Amino acid sequence: MGSDHGAWLDRMYNNRGLVPDYAQHLQRWADTSVAARREHACELDVAYGEGPKEKLDVFPAGEGAPVLVYIHGGYWRALDKSDQSFVGPAFARQGVCVVIPNYELCPATTVPAIVLQMVQAVAWTARNIHRFGGDPSRIVVTGHSAGGHLAAMMAACRWSDVDAGLDPALVKGAISISGVHDLEPIMHTPFLQPDLRLTPEHVALASPARLPAPSHGRLYALAGGEESDEFHRQCQLMQQAWGRERVPVTELVPGMNHFTVLDDFIAPDGRLHQLTLDLVKA
Repeated sequence: MGSDHGAWLDRMYNNRGLVPDYAQHLQRWADTSVAARREHACELDVAYGEGPKEKLDVFPAGEGAPVLVYIHGGYWRALDKSDQSFVGPAFARQGVCVVIPNYELCPATTVPAIVLQMVQAVAWTARNIHRFGGDPSRIVVTGHSAGGHLAAMMAACRWSDVDAGLDPALVKGAISISGVHDLEPIMHTPFLQPDLRLTPEHVALASPARLPAPSHGRLYALAGGEESDEFHRQCQLMQQAWGRERVPVTELVPGMNHFTVLDDFIAPDGRLHQLTLDLVKA
């Protein structure tokens, strides 16, 4: 592919370039996350695996609460669960137990390896969330950007292949917020590929739009209306790949860019917030 196509991909996928005040959003996330951890009940840095990044935070919401696993973004190479603790109270106040896992970042690891870390985190949640009052039979996974991709991968996971003792329908639903569902273009995006080092095998293994549709559950795919044409296309891909029965919702949230879309996710009257609650409490 020529340099012109690479430059176009950079424009389509470089959200920091598309949103000039992105740094203000990142700082706001960090500040509100500090307040969330200080002001709301939470259990921090609970190990779900043996690696240094294989830890998660839990925001409990009482006995028998449905469970929302939220996966942070950052193009698989940046950010941390602590940057998005603000998600926890937004749903815990609504009676939802929130789990926010961390994962190793590229280039220290690969995207398929991150997927397996999230499989481990969600399996840990199914086995252990009762200790925090959560209902392991009511788990929904969501995430933003790279986290949206990872949430869709959790919807596609064959859980009984991971562990015969796990419910094949462990993930009852998933919401991908501004997710990338086919990694092929990312493999050719110059500002990302040096860190991600994607290969054709990685693309085949870790692109949810290239995987078979699960036999259960629902996936909602949403993106901000002000995001790039490629993010809008990636939003539609999952319904094209898995069909309307599995992916009944593909929407663009009006007026929202790649960063402000999370405002709609945590606002009690936000479309994304309401869709998430409907799925979690179904």
